[in-house]
Amino acid sequence: MSTTSLVLNKVTGLANPTRFLALCRSVLPWMIGLTGLLFALGLYMSFSGTGDYQQGYTVRIMYVHVPAAWLAMMCYSVMAVSAIGTLVWRHPLADVSHRAAAPLGAAFTLIALITGSLWGKPMWGTWWVWDARLTSVFILFLMYLGLIALNRAMDDPAKAARVSSVLILVGFVNIPIIKFSVEWWNTLHQPASVIRMDGPSIDPVFLWPLLVMAVAFTMLFFTLHVAAMRNEIWRRRVTAQRRLAARMAGREEERG
Repeated sequence: MSTTSLVLNKVTGLANPTRFLALCRSVLPWMIGLTGLLFALGLYMSFSGTGDYQQGYTVRIMYVHVPAAWLAMMCYSVMAVSAIGTLVWRHPLADVSHRAAAPLGAAFTLIALITGSLWGKPMWGTWWVWDARLTSVFILFLMYLGLIALNRAMDDPAKAARVSSVLILVGFVNIPIIKFSVEWWNTLHQPASVIRMDGPSIDPVFLWPLLVMAVAFTMLFFTLHVAAMRNEIWRRRVTAQRRLAARMAGREEERG
């Protein structure tokens, strides 16, 4: 059996919720520990560095704002992949994945909006402007809230999964708009300064703490996502057992 087949078999095997829960018990402690170490290193590098000659120490807001903004878009991308898994392959954990990711995406987007406002006040002289980047991120936040409300409003998990998946894929058009808005329109928000064809334009003094914090935030997302998926599986099992108990009680009453 080839290496590719072995990998596919392992991924397919995780479709079994019981196997996924067993994996969670094994990897979650390591993920939590690694996340803590990365945040300790990132925060030390962020607060031990010097301030910017123009922005002063307010530049440290960048170490939270930028990773949160990245995670806001990445989380929705994870949800889009999960939505495809729901609609195309009917993967049992795909719906669990995008349902668990939505609150995390909303949280990271809210952090990005709040820290962006705190950073914008001293830099732009205002807390908020309705330019393309800020408006599209705010729309992303509303999309997250809408998906959370939809999932909680529908009692049928299978129907909610299909409807949510379609809406997630339709809403994915907002992700490239957020990414390229600073290039397509004239905005106050600065263009990309890390992922560029000609290399990062940020001084290494600020770049390295930013990269470490970005990895730390990414690990935080995956750790919380796996834990949220585990909790969602448990919640569904408890709900199924309660419904089964209610049906059995109803049958007993009919017989009596």
